[in-house]
Amino acid sequence: MMLLLLAIPAALLARWYGLDGVWQFLLSIVALLPLASLMGESTEELAARAGSIVGGLMNATFGNAAELLIAFFALQAGKINVVKASIAGSLLANLLFVLGISIFVGGVKHHRQSFNKQAAGLLATLLTLSLLAYILPTLFDMAQRTYYGITNPITSDNKYSLIVAAVLIAVYLANLLFSLVTHRDMLIGSAEKEETRWTTAYSLGVLLISTVGVALMAEIMVANLEEATRQLGLTEFFVGIVILPVVGNVAEQFAAVKFAIVNKMDLSVQIAVGSSLQIALLMAPLLVVTGSLIGRPFNLVFLNPLVLTALVAAIFIVNAVVKDGETHWLEGVMLLGVYALLTFAFFFAPH
Repeated sequence: MMLLLLAIPAALLARWYGLDGVWQFLLSIVALLPLASLMGESTEELAARAGSIVGGLMNATFGNAAELLIAFFALQAGKINVVKASIAGSLLANLLFVLGISIFVGGVKHHRQSFNKQAAGLLATLLTLSLLAYILPTLFDMAQRTYYGITNPITSDNKYSLIVAAVLIAVYLANLLFSLVTHRDMLIGSAEKEETRWTTAYSLGVLLISTVGVALMAEIMVANLEEATRQLGLTEFFVGIVILPVVGNVAEQFAAVKFAIVNKMDLSVQIAVGSSLQIALLMAPLLVVTGSLIGRPFNLVFLNPLVLTALVAAIFIVNAVVKDGETHWLEGVMLLGVYALLTFAFFFAPH
């Protein structure tokens, strides 16, 4: 993975000398992998001193930083559909791919793994709430078009999405208060402390440098997205909903799988499901607010029925998997199977 850091100067040189957009796009994508990995590793070192709840929260927060930066530059470039696809894709990648591969790998090594059922149940319930919050703006848009006869309800969609964003952020803050203050004892997992290898100062330095690197590579990638997708024969929708989330989720993938291997599923579930929750309740609402501030109005209307169906299916199956507080490798296979089916559907979908 560290050898891939060579892609950073290569991408910068390609940008400097104005090489073909496909090369700039591919090099920036490759460079994002080790950068996201370094962000995840430094975050793990900081989280190791905090316990399962705070540690999982930190992993999810900084693990999503790469995705947030990518989405911000895409929003700034006016690629609204790519941003919406990346939000949905990040949710699907975390819930189905990251959690699925963690459960599978952990289940292969350990016959059965357990985790805090109450903590996982709370996360799953909040995900269900966020799903409702994403369906309502879409129904609001459809009602305006069919019932009220409004052909282009973009203004009211944006206003309603701002209200939804405010409510989601308030719910997220309430969840933080619940998890870290008022009911911390109820949600503590089996592993409260982890060993550390880096000092706090070194971890913070690596986190800062890798975050700056992610921002640079994300800007190059988004700037060449249109040309690259055209030459590679891909759609911006597929890149946004599959490729970008997988690249941005590298940190979560490594962290969640590592903890599953050592039979610490509390942390794996906190990272995978908690990361999805942060995307739904915090990252997407922040993009709505940011879009209104920078003159790029952004709403939470998902008119593509395939995307909404995928989100419903993902949250439904994750609720079924985590409800008993135990996992085995077959449940991981089921999650990965659903993600594979959705990926092929997105690939062949005409957009």
